[in-house]
Amino acid sequence: MTKDLYQQLARLGKAAASPARLQLLDLLCQGPRTVESLSNETGLSFANASQHLRVLYAARLVETEKTGLFVTYRLPDDSVCSFFQALRSLGEQRLAEVESILRQFRDAPHSLEPVEKRALLSRVRKGDVILLDVRPEEEYRAAHIPGAVSVPLKHLNARLATLPRGKEIVAYCRGPYCVLALEAVRLLRAKQFRAARLEDGIPEWRAQGLPVAAGQDSR
Repeated sequence: MTKDLYQQLARLGKAAASPARLQLLDLLCQGPRTVESLSNETGLSFANASQHLRVLYAARLVETEKTGLFVTYRLPDDSVCSFFQALRSLGEQRLAEVESILRQFRDAPHSLEPVEKRALLSRVRKGDVILLDVRPEEEYRAAHIPGAVSVPLKHLNARLATLPRGKEIVAYCRGPYCVLALEAVRLLRAKQFRAARLEDGIPEWRAQGLPVAAGQDSR
């Protein structure tokens, strides 16, 4: 019986033993996505993305919903995202290469100094800080930090004229290893805005028991 247990648990390890599938799980931690969207975001071909998703599905790490011709993948519950985050955390602790990558992100000149998250929420509510969610709109609709404004990175340059210059701007994306917020801050600072990057993404925010909103941008 013990051997059977290990064989079943090994299914999860086998499903996760692929950089492409780990990237897919990371993206799905942000919210449901179609195969087409996942293919575009990862750079995988449609066929290759579908194949990797089928492996994850066989291990019960994702589930599907079909609407017309489109198949949407989502995580069954938060435990799968917690599994991915635990694996990432273990890598940071045990693999020098992962720790080095994280250090490069944290040492970037545009990172936000450690801040109490509820204090940030309060500053956003008061209008003292503009919080930008620079992920794709579908990820924002699935879940975002309350008070955040959706400005996907690809649209940021066109939206600069709408941003107030007298206020601090904080950008966030998918978490510690996401480059979208880094690129957003580089652009904002190049245009003389006061801007910084928030390291946490929605999975980290949710894991800390902080409030998460969903739906369209109210602005």
